[in-house]
Amino acid sequence: MLVGVPKEIKNHEYRVGLVPSSVAELIHHGHQVIVQTGAGLGSGISDADYQGAGATIVPDADAVWSKADMVVKVKEPLAEERKKLRPGQILFTYLHLAPDAPQTHDLVKSGAICIAYETVTAPNGGLPLLTPMSEVAGRLAPQVGAHCLEKAAGGRGVLLGGVPGVPAAEVVILGGGVSGTHAATIALGMGANVTVVDRSADVLRRLATQFGTGVRTIFSTRDAIREIVKRADLLIGCVLIPGAAAPKLVTKDMLKTMKPGAVIVDVAIDQGGCCETSHATTHAEPTYVVDNVVHYCVANMPGAVARTSTFALNNVTLPFALALADKGWKKALKDDKYLRDGLNVAEGKVTCAPVAEAHGLAYTPAETLIG
Repeated sequence: MLVGVPKEIKNHEYRVGLVPSSVAELIHHGHQVIVQTGAGLGSGISDADYQGAGATIVPDADAVWSKADMVVKVKEPLAEERKKLRPGQILFTYLHLAPDAPQTHDLVKSGAICIAYETVTAPNGGLPLLTPMSEVAGRLAPQVGAHCLEKAAGGRGVLLGGVPGVPAAEVVILGGGVSGTHAATIALGMGANVTVVDRSADVLRRLATQFGTGVRTIFSTRDAIREIVKRADLLIGCVLIPGAAAPKLVTKDMLKTMKPGAVIVDVAIDQGGCCETSHATTHAEPTYVVDNVVHYCVANMPGAVARTSTFALNNVTLPFALALADKGWKKALKDDKYLRDGLNVAEGKVTCAPVAEAHGLAYTPAETLIG
């Protein structure tokens, strides 16, 4: 199979789909790899590094999209990239289709085979290709939130960890999954007072075991969230429903009760965000203010630490990329029900139930396409 790696074009996106060691593995399996020139520079990987691994460097994105049997990316294809997709071509990347109707319709029209990292599952019920980026985003959230709390950045002028004699900031984390747990780890390490809200009693028990009395845990109800947001200096949204749009847990009315200069970091923004007032921003213009509350809603947070993120992502995507290249998409998905869960759109049909429901489209089980 001819595998292609284009340069990411989303605003300030510096990650890349494959690293040289992954390229070498694909070539060892008998495949060819083409990489757009400069694709890895943002992650500290040169064209020479790719050539040393056996890849062929091509001059532009058109050369990748027009030739590759499978395109391996990081972020969802933007409109100009979606025009380059063709029937039967495999696209392996993050998609986040539930909140993105234009992308969904374009992928359906393309006839391509679109497999989303974020809905590939694992035997333990986890999301193995989302986990490393959730870890990165979770760890970044208190860091960017601390900066946004600075007065010059529009915040309350509160130091996250406080100082002796002055209270630390109140950090509220909605969701105790991978991102929420990592956010709690960093916020606690920075000296903040941390509260995690979740609707799973098992998750709350795990957090209590992991952090002891260092982190307060609260069972999630609308009333609980309504009360806790009033106390927050920094609110971090980490709620995830696999494949579906994030629930809007913080309403416009709740926002009005928050402290002036408080900060919201909505890690769930890739799936639409968990605040009614959230909309996606970029690293170039990461924040905006609603009702005196600073919103940080960058849709590709891990791109800020591209080298760490790229290598962490490749550690988990490579086995699946190899399976798709070695077997072809139908056999790879037939052999692996967990990879099959990653199929979102194929041959003009929506094969992910939450995506179909989000956009009022017909749902076709993947099994009917792979035989």
